[in-house]
Amino acid sequence: MSTEQVFPDTVENAAATPDLELPYRDLGLKDDEYQQIVSLLDRRPTAAELAMYSVMWSEHCSYKSSKIHLRQFGEKTTAAMRKHLLVGMGENAGVVDIGDGWAVTFKVESHNHPSFVEPHQGAATGVGGIVRDIISMGARPVAVMDQLRFGAIDHPDTARVVHGVVSGISSYGNCLGLPNIGGETEFDASYQTNPLVNALCLGVLRHEDIHLANASGVGNKVVLFGARTGGDGIGGASILASETFEEGGPTKRPSVQVGDPFMEKVLIECCLELFHAGLVEGIQDLGAAGISCATSELASNGDGGMHVDLEKVLLRDETLTAGEILMSESQERMMAVVAPEKLDAFLAITRKWDVETAVIGEVTGTGRLTIDHFGHRIVDVDPKTVAHEGPTYDRPYARPSWQDALVADAAESLPHPDEDDAIYEQFLSVITSPNLSSPAWVTDQYDRYVQGNTALAQPDDAGVIRVDETSGLGVALATDANGRYAKLDPYTGAQLALAEAYRNVSCVGARPLAVTDCLNFGSPEDPDAMWQLVEAITGLADGCQTLEIPVTGGNVSLYNSTGEPGRIDSSINPTPLVGVLGVMDDVSRAVPSGWYKEGLAVYLVGRTYNELSGSVWADVVHGHLGGRPPRVDLETEAELGGFLVDAATQGLARASHDLSTGGLAQALVEASVRFGVGVDVDLNELAERDGLSLVSTLFSESQSRALIAVDEADQMGVEGLAARHGLAILRIGTTVVNTLEIKGVGTFNIAELIEARDATLRARF
Repeated sequence: MSTEQVFPDTVENAAATPDLELPYRDLGLKDDEYQQIVSLLDRRPTAAELAMYSVMWSEHCSYKSSKIHLRQFGEKTTAAMRKHLLVGMGENAGVVDIGDGWAVTFKVESHNHPSFVEPHQGAATGVGGIVRDIISMGARPVAVMDQLRFGAIDHPDTARVVHGVVSGISSYGNCLGLPNIGGETEFDASYQTNPLVNALCLGVLRHEDIHLANASGVGNKVVLFGARTGGDGIGGASILASETFEEGGPTKRPSVQVGDPFMEKVLIECCLELFHAGLVEGIQDLGAAGISCATSELASNGDGGMHVDLEKVLLRDETLTAGEILMSESQERMMAVVAPEKLDAFLAITRKWDVETAVIGEVTGTGRLTIDHFGHRIVDVDPKTVAHEGPTYDRPYARPSWQDALVADAAESLPHPDEDDAIYEQFLSVITSPNLSSPAWVTDQYDRYVQGNTALAQPDDAGVIRVDETSGLGVALATDANGRYAKLDPYTGAQLALAEAYRNVSCVGARPLAVTDCLNFGSPEDPDAMWQLVEAITGLADGCQTLEIPVTGGNVSLYNSTGEPGRIDSSINPTPLVGVLGVMDDVSRAVPSGWYKEGLAVYLVGRTYNELSGSVWADVVHGHLGGRPPRVDLETEAELGGFLVDAATQGLARASHDLSTGGLAQALVEASVRFGVGVDVDLNELAERDGLSLVSTLFSESQSRALIAVDEADQMGVEGLAARHGLAILRIGTTVVNTLEIKGVGTFNIAELIEARDATLRARF
């Protein structure tokens, strides 16, 4: 029984009963955090205030263990990097100017732990939540992406999570009518009880349509609209997203939010009409922490205060206590600040869309957030202390004791076969392995072309969306991460994720412009995991500074761990996921990742080194993880990006495809199966030039490399362009019909390759 059910716990009562013990530990608060709340209030908190502080001071909402390190993104952002940035970090999503009065907003967030507890709803509401972040900026959502990490493919629980997550993403996104234009699906035992479900949404708006989350203007009304508030998701931010849970331990698994995509679709259209009519002064979506978050953040960002009468909130469950109403994470809800003279027009539009609406409060000039429940004052706080001035921890961190031994165990010395048959078998094993096989079983469940503005989508290197039908102006998006690299070196691993996403966007012909990130790590109370997080943040901030593209916002997901701290297997492989957005003047010139006709000259751009540590070859062939990941050269990466964009805009590139996981072997296969056109390849000159064995030439995962296919008549043009960018370039083959032939390895029928790669996931799921 809660404190509120024993007696109405008012502010007055809290002041009169200072010694009453509240169950703050059950809400995820530490002893010193509770004492800090008491000090801020100069009294004990009410039960409702305790609920608010617990969710808003959770790791998921406050970033209390990471924010002192996240400041690097702002500190290392130069004036030149801000050139196209209209809204940066601190708002619901970043907004980037793409020209001609158009802007885009994009962001990626995690819904990891809910997706383990209840995979379908956890993933579905992850999509719904990130879509509402985009709506709240004043934008129309136009596309989504997802980045998925599951446990070992043969583990008995993996199928449960995979089926639930994929169905949740597909049902919610498809019902919203949003194309799913790309993402990742990977399997690794480190994610067994901590799957990663990271969701990204892209929105489009005009410059003048930007809306921010603040409550200003004394007397303006606070309006809650959308779905009714229920008991789903209560405490999610404070417990589910911030605590580890283990078999046999005490359960800390609150109910996962339940999504209704049809309600969300109506909410999107309703919001856009409200924006177009100029009826909204400020707006905030309700996601993590629900009403607690929306009220405290709007008030904190404003220039006054806010008062709310909580009994006016429309409920699905009349038995909810005040604290439960405040903490509920029921989906498909928005909170707006509306001028009194515009309220009738606002309500007329919500009635038109059949969206339930309640005026629950107003903006005040007190600087306080006050909440009454049936006439009882249950909250009286400074909203800044709830939303923005919570605990900040400088957690201890240190290079793990096991790191040196891991790095010393390099893969480059593993056996390399010389016989054609052995290399042939390794080639097939690598390209049909779970992480390199076709993800079509997953992606075929998503609609990639709804709305008619998708120029490219999975399996091309980046998703491309048209923004302006008249000019063809559009944007490209790619997301990448490699937990194996980051395990070996988190600083380099973060930069490798950045470099790959940057390269993917460049391959389709888009100029990289901005970054979003989702940092998935273990417990911040484990110095090993905290070191990984700090190193990755620093690496990403340094990398963005070098490439001169700003981080516009993102997400940190911690406590992705179930093991004993200090062990090499105590948490997931650290997974800093990076999304890069690029702009292109005309999406009709977007370059696909595969060759679509025979007779094209195929070139490898960039140099290959003997870099097999952390590679898929090392994992699949030898079950090995150790050594140092591939080196990063961001200056060369920028030159390669410039070359690829120039090749696209000058009409040279008929196909471009980056080299990353799986190396040249995987790139050749993916480019061949894309349209069913193969290539005849001779790698002898390449291997001799770079001083490598055939195995290293095929499977090394050296960076700053790409394949490009051009017409025979354009050979001199592409070679000259590479020279101007200071890049090595070598012709390695010619496209042919039906087969992929690699001298010294073998000949592969394209149709059989497609079938073999497609069978890996379909056979399991």
